[in-house]
Amino acid sequence: MDLGFQGRVAIVTGSSSGIGKAIAMALAREGCKLVICSRSWDRISGAAEEIRAETGSEVLPVEADLRIREQVARMVDMALEKFGRIDILVNNTGGPPSSIFEETSDEMWADAVSQLLMSTIYSCRLVIPHMKKRRWGRIINMASFVAKQPIRGLILSNTLRAGILALTKTLALELAEYGILVNAVCPGWTLTKRVEELVRAEAGRTGKPIEEILRGWAAEIPLKRFAKPEEIADVVVFLASERASYITGVVIQVDGGLIRSLI
Repeated sequence: MDLGFQGRVAIVTGSSSGIGKAIAMALAREGCKLVICSRSWDRISGAAEEIRAETGSEVLPVEADLRIREQVARMVDMALEKFGRIDILVNNTGGPPSSIFEETSDEMWADAVSQLLMSTIYSCRLVIPHMKKRRWGRIINMASFVAKQPIRGLILSNTLRAGILALTKTLALELAEYGILVNAVCPGWTLTKRVEELVRAEAGRTGKPIEEILRGWAAEIPLKRFAKPEEIADVVVFLASERASYITGVVIQVDGGLIRSLI
C-alpha cells in the first residue's frame, strides 16, 4: 500500500527515545523527511544518526524545550529553512511525575500544564498557518489510555491528557475546511523508560517488587502483554498518511483492549 509520504516533511517532538523515536523511525522508513527534537542534544543527535543510518532519510535534530514557546518557534523556523514546508506534526511529550492529588503542589501542576498541554498548543499554533497555506496537513496528538480510564497515582497525566483530547476534537472541527486532519492516539502500557519510572514509583509507594507490579499490570490487559513502541508507531503512520483522508477528530486506543468503555 502506497501511503503517499514521498516529499512530505514531519515534525515529531519528544523523539529521542521510546514511542516518539519509534514514530520518527517509522515515518522515515516510509520516505518522510524529519525534524526531531529533545531537550538533550546528545540524545537527539544520536537518534538522528540512527534514523539516517537505518532509513537513508533526511533528519534535522533540534535541541528544544517544548515548554518554552521561543524554542518551539525556533524549531519550526529551522524546519522551514531546511525543508521549506511542514506537512505532518506529531505532538509527543514525556509524562509528568507520579503523584496523588494531596501530594501535588501548585508548582507541579504548572509544570505539567507547560509540559503536556502548552507544548502541544505552541506547536499547533506555529505549524497550522503553514498547513493552511497548502490546504493539507496531519496533526496527531499523543495522549494516553489514562485520558479515558484514569488510574490512581497519575493525577497530572489523567487530567491533562484528557485536555489534549478536547483540544484534538476542537481543532478537528476548526481545521477540516483547510484539509488539515487532527487526531489523537492513546497508547496503553508500552515498554518504554516512562513505564519503568512509573513501576519504580509504584514499587516505592506500595513496597511490592517491580516484577509483581509488571505482572499485575499485564494481567489487566486482554492481550496479556505490554505494547512495543513500534506497534504504536504503525497506527500514527497510517493517520499521517494519504490513506487516512476521511479520518479526523478521532481518538484511537492502542492498548491491547485495556480500556473497557464503549465510547
